[in-house]
Amino acid sequence: MYFTDRGIEELVERRGEEEVSILWLGERLREFVDLNPEFETPIERLATWLARHDSDDDEE
Repeated sequence: MYFTDRGIEELVERRGEEEVSILWLGERLREFVDLNPEFETPIERLATWLARHDSDDDEE
């Protein structure tokens, strides 16, 4: 198990029943990077991966 799995598990446990918009998620990610600028690159990679996730499925 990766260290990040614990955070993901907590997220699912606490908010797994909620529905959120991509706009809301984008705002939370920007807020996180503003507070933690050292995470700018990983957040950028995550956001890009999420943005392109469905388009990757179309190519297979």
